[in-house]
Amino acid sequence: MVISMKRHATRQEIDEVTDQVKRFGYKVHSIEGEERVVIGVVGVGDVTACLESVEAMPQVEAVTRITAPYKFVSKEFRKEKTRIRVNGTEIGGNEFVVMAGPCSVESEEQILRAAEGVAKAGAKLLRGGAFKPRTSPYDFQGMEEEGLKLLQKAKKQTGLAIVTEVMSDRDVDLVAHYADVLQIGARNMQNFVLLKALGKCGRPILLKRGLSSTVKELLMSAEYIVAHGNPEVMLCERGIRTFETITRNTCDIAAIPALNELTHLPVILDPSHATGKRSLVPALARAGVAIGADGLIVEVHPAPEKAISDGAQSLDLGQFEKMMNELKPYVELWKDTRPQAVAAAN
Repeated sequence: MVISMKRHATRQEIDEVTDQVKRFGYKVHSIEGEERVVIGVVGVGDVTACLESVEAMPQVEAVTRITAPYKFVSKEFRKEKTRIRVNGTEIGGNEFVVMAGPCSVESEEQILRAAEGVAKAGAKLLRGGAFKPRTSPYDFQGMEEEGLKLLQKAKKQTGLAIVTEVMSDRDVDLVAHYADVLQIGARNMQNFVLLKALGKCGRPILLKRGLSSTVKELLMSAEYIVAHGNPEVMLCERGIRTFETITRNTCDIAAIPALNELTHLPVILDPSHATGKRSLVPALARAGVAIGADGLIVEVHPAPEKAISDGAQSLDLGQFEKMMNELKPYVELWKDTRPQAVAAAN
């Protein structure tokens, strides 16, 4: 359930309500605005007795049941879009944010060239895998901590924030030491031990949808992270596995507006994995802007033909710059559809 406190409730009044909720054995999660505090309540069992008890307290304005199984990430809990600040960039606000870089960090020269190129074209975050989950055990598995150090060097040289994948709960602290955003790949979307660890990592999370996962399952995985203490989660649509073979995956483009209806979390589109073909990436990127994504994560490599992994779906630096220029008129229209712009127009 969601408890809306009366305007300008005191700290003592808020604490009285949270203490009352805890007496019933439930957990609380607060959102504190300038004028009003909203308290989310989660737990197991019938919440009716707790609801009626809290509803009778004079400092409480309203109490509402949350019907969705995902509580903290639902629109019922929070109407306004969550805004996540990363290295001076706000994701979920009025800026369309592009993350770009190679599938994996391969060398110092490669990652520095990629970082300089995507920064020049307008990207705000540098993506690059130091730990790589590969289908074959014989494929390149990543440079691990050495790759993280190279990403940090690229950040110092370009000012780009770093988003990189973490694959194990054992590596969360290590990756969080170097990265600004921790990415959870499709194969790990339901690695619940890892999701719990991310709740305590102190870094924003980019959570990719699993290969065969529903939208509800994606939201439940996000709920794991938020319920364990980390509200800064971005959801990523990267395509799902279907019977279609013309593309690497099938982009569930309708999932983006659906997620915007169901959750307050920012939604990112990955057109690279969704298509698997660099020729299709720019078109799908434009579709992502038009349909309401908060940003993109795109694979870009200085020399895709030499890439150790995912070269076929990676844009080169010139193609990425061209795509970013083509996106500009779409982004201007996108800004007019943001809730803040709509509210101002009305």
